Amino acid sequence: MKKVGLLLPRSTYYASIGFDMHEGLKQGLLAQGDCDISVISENIGFGTDHQKCYEVVEKFLLTEEVDVVLAYISHRTAQLLRPLFKAANKILVVLDSGANLPQEWPSSTNTLYHSLHNSLGNWLAGEKASQVGLKKAASITGYYDGGYLHTHAGFVGYTHSGGNILFNHATGYKKEDFNLTALKEHLALSQSTDCFLSLFSGDYVQWYFQELNKHFNSDEYTVILPPFGLEESVLSETLFPNQKIMGVAAWSKNLGNKENSNFIDQMLQNGKIANLFSLLGYEAAFFVTVIIKLMAENHQNGKEACKSLMDMEFQTPRGKVVFHKATQTSIAPMYHAEVVPDEKRMSQVNVKEEIDLGQVFDTYDSMVSIPLNNATSGWINSYTCI
Repeated sequence: MKKVGLLLPRSTYYASIGFDMHEGLKQGLLAQGDCDISVISENIGFGTDHQKCYEVVEKFLLTEEVDVVLAYISHRTAQLLRPLFKAANKILVVLDSGANLPQEWPSSTNTLYHSLHNSLGNWLAGEKASQVGLKKAASITGYYDGGYLHTHAGFVGYTHSGGNILFNHATGYKKEDFNLTALKEHLALSQSTDCFLSLFSGDYVQWYFQELNKHFNSDEYTVILPPFGLEESVLSETLFPNQKIMGVAAWSKNLGNKENSNFIDQMLQNGKIANLFSLLGYEAAFFVTVIIKLMAENHQNGKEACKSLMDMEFQTPRGKVVFHKATQTSIAPMYHAEVVPDEKRMSQVNVKEEIDLGQVFDTYDSMVSIPLNNATSGWINSYTCI
């Protein structure tokens, strides 16, 4: 029996994150018809303890003799693990939120990244806002979310398309400190703002919508959201604010392809609601089954197996997935979307159109090519793991 090692994260406001990834991987393997693969998992907390991650991976490779390792970790942690996988000549699949931009994009022969692309989605959302004429923006983010470099991606996508950011506001970290008073004071002095470039995830989305309801009674301003701001399991429990809300989604339960329907049905049959994290695990199963096959064909040479994988395409719940070879990162279609009220005035995602995969690929290529101009992130934990 083949073995998969899975490093699971912990999160306080996505409490089920580890369970979702594990269940998604399990159901994905069943969907691929591979029942002869066992999953060995271990919790690595918030992803801040690099030594623990190293020790777990070392145990997986040396003692458990796993065939491939999946890990929801940062680029920084993945770089520290690179020597282990080169020495063992096995493959690491980094399950990536895409919320940060590394200072450089190292291409490790034995590592690939499967991403939800929050930075790329934020770039595309800002770009779209400017293209539809929303040229003057206030940037609104939280203390936590704003600490990652998806902020930089959103700013560049917006300003490179002709937009101008007039105001920046970071909210408090705790609910009692979370408010939009500074934004409201700014708008009282300047009426030229068209939109709010917003960067939130999890509970912060709910708090943000509550504050919008509290302070703004009309749809004078358009709210722009990245993929994690459009996470449907959160939005379904969030009262809709009286605003125009648009953004870019990495995935939605409303995508009409066969693979997505199968994914959602499988999760429901096992008492789970599909979300971004179970999607990440589910899609990883597509790679796992092929990696195990390629390893056998290449005499257990992880370097060669990984190289072969870069030329392949996969049909997943998000659509067709290909690889950006220079960064060994998966690229999937993304979707222009809006948030609208349901019959109970709770928030829901309405997918407007698919962004062409070629455009997504080219935009990603542009994003990873630009210099960060001394922009840095001090957060070492995996995104949403606090």
